[in-house]
Amino acid sequence: MPGGTRPARLVMLLQDLAFGGTQRQAVALAARLDRSRFAPEFWMLMDGRDFASPAVAAGIPLRWLSSAPRVGPGGLCALWRALGTERPDLLLLLTAVPNIWGRIMARARHLPAVIATCRGGGAIARQHERFLVNWAAHHIVNAGALRQRLLDLGRPDSRITVIANGVDTDHFVPPSEDMRPVREVVLCPARFCEDKDHETLLRAFEITAAKRPRAELWLLGDGPLRTRVRTLAARSPVRDRIKTYPAVPDPRPFFEQASLVVLSSIREALPNVILEAMAMGLPVVATAVGGIPEVVEQDRTGLLSAPGDVPALGENLAALLADEAKRIRFGRTARERAVERFSMETMVRRHETVFGQVLMETERG
Repeated sequence: MPGGTRPARLVMLLQDLAFGGTQRQAVALAARLDRSRFAPEFWMLMDGRDFASPAVAAGIPLRWLSSAPRVGPGGLCALWRALGTERPDLLLLLTAVPNIWGRIMARARHLPAVIATCRGGGAIARQHERFLVNWAAHHIVNAGALRQRLLDLGRPDSRITVIANGVDTDHFVPPSEDMRPVREVVLCPARFCEDKDHETLLRAFEITAAKRPRAELWLLGDGPLRTRVRTLAARSPVRDRIKTYPAVPDPRPFFEQASLVVLSSIREALPNVILEAMAMGLPVVATAVGGIPEVVEQDRTGLLSAPGDVPALGENLAALLADEAKRIRFGRTARERAVERFSMETMVRRHETVFGQVLMETERG
């Protein structure tokens, strides 16, 4: 660590601490880091405090560079000043806007130990990787598909590390046998945004509902398209079997009542909700985009279809709802995979390795 006398000051720059997969993973990572080596803290560019309490409980210092509801000049000016006066040992950039302005400002401030991340299916375009791809010491991505896209942009392989999201398999555990759901609940825990393509799911569920008279669709989430999705649900011919719920800090009660979990995304990296569902012993029906096929094994832990394919998604949902034995078998295999391949411990240790590597490289000049 710096000079070998103190833990490295690790600033994790986020847009906000609102509900989101990246924010949840950031809290889990920072809470578990070896504090003798790294001293993590969060800086936020705008308001949004859903995960503030668990972060504080984990002893993570929080700093809001702005309390505005959107990223604006105030937050960016505060970031510029903070990088100039405080100069963290390591700067980890999380979510889209920090990955843009964090790299630009760190370069202008001559801060070398900057780690960029790509964690969503649309991250490459949103973060302007075409222009900024080599403006960081290293990239961390959570899916092999994102690694390949960075390689295609000219990023050296030695500067990219794939670290899958972690899931707390002691927290997300299958319910007991006597709590197995008696209703046919299809749960979609997904942010209401373009990438998740809820419209395709709602149309597909019409096909499912025609084949499974007891099927219900539960939509769990928040986001910029919340009003549109709820309007589409209210206009659906099977609207009486569709329910919407706001995002919650702990989704386990919803998983416990679900027969399966579904994602109809058109863009993804490695969704946390899939790992959480698998850890709780649930099969997954999803689209084969981004890193999802790296996690959901066709006919072993779930069923996959092409993005936007309404009939295939609807048929997959109906087929799995109709076969309880298959659901149970898929769920048990999913739980095994989550424990073996996606533990929090593995995720944290791999981050620590990258952090140490970047520190050594930048100290050498």
